[in-house]
Amino acid sequence: GKDSIVMLRLAQKAFAPGRIPFPVMHVDTGHNFPEVLEYRDRRVDELGLQLIVASVPDAIARGLVSEPAGGSRNRIQTPVLLDAVDKYRFDALFGGARRDEEKARAKERVFSFRDEFGQWDPKNQRPELWSLYNGRHHPGESIRVFPLSNWTELDIWHYIAREEIPLPSIYYAHEREVVNRDGMLFAVNEFISARAGE
Repeated sequence: GKDSIVMLRLAQKAFAPGRIPFPVMHVDTGHNFPEVLEYRDRRVDELGLQLIVASVPDAIARGLVSEPAGGSRNRIQTPVLLDAVDKYRFDALFGGARRDEEKARAKERVFSFRDEFGQWDPKNQRPELWSLYNGRHHPGESIRVFPLSNWTELDIWHYIAREEIPLPSIYYAHEREVVNRDGMLFAVNEFISARAGE
């Protein structure tokens, strides 16, 4: 999405003229538009990045998570992410979450501490006075780092325009096959994904 695209640009600029020195990860629900996957793979190749794909369909096949009723796999992305954190022994993960997106994220700190079970406790977060951050943690614990916390959606769009960052074609209006269901239009792959969950 647009926030991850901005995060990638910020990392690119932070380490220029060198390459980004850490892998990038995509928690793949299996319900992505082909344009998004093509964009991801193209940007990874252009920037010479190491891509880790934490696959929800693979996690379902392994029995780590179960296919949810209703078709949306958003909630089961967390155990898949935690499995990847454990497998690759990540100490910190950069994410594109913004406080203006939802109430739960409004309480997140820029450096958001997670315990050894990957859980976030708002009462157990470190102070961030004067924008000083404490990244200390014990083995098994991790930090989620949200540099875009204080950005708004408008800030994201302005940055994309200013930096002339290319976006996946799905962001632009174009004809695509749709299905009319009860007066609502669904892109065909969204409709198939929703039907699979019924």
